Amino acid sequence: MSVRVQNEDFDIAAEMKAITDRRSDIGACVSFTGLVRGEADGKALLDMSLEHYPGMTEAELQRIEAEANERWPLNASRIIHRIGKLEPGAQIVLVITASPHRQAAFEAAQFIMDFLKSDAPFWKKETLASGEAEWVSCREGDATAKNRWQKS
Repeated sequence: MSVRVQNEDFDIAAEMKAITDRRSDIGACVSFTGLVRGEADGKALLDMSLEHYPGMTEAELQRIEAEANERWPLNASRIIHRIGKLEPGAQIVLVITASPHRQAAFEAAQFIMDFLKSDAPFWKKETLASGEAEWVSCREGDATAKNRWQKS
């Protein structure tokens, strides 16, 4: 398991190689990369600033990752989330899941992203090209996506 919160950009290929290099127990590796969109609610976006609570954020990401590893047979996983000021097109988040089989890798990656979007303590402020700035709250669709994973 591997979680990082950082200002620096990440190299998707290098992170994938770090997980899969010299391993023969992995049959599927799924990655998701989130990017800063160039608009917010139809308005041009200048940048997005992400803040977090050090220690608490990493602990929550580790909890989410551990739950994914309990639910699916993962051989490896990685979550990297950036903080600081990011411009449109910049990478924000990387989730990688590796498993003997593709379905587990796909489902685990979706699960991690759904919980990350709803539960991880990040604060996002979008600055529009007009100069207006607004803190972004969790979207209803994010909560709906998370709820589909509730155990019955």
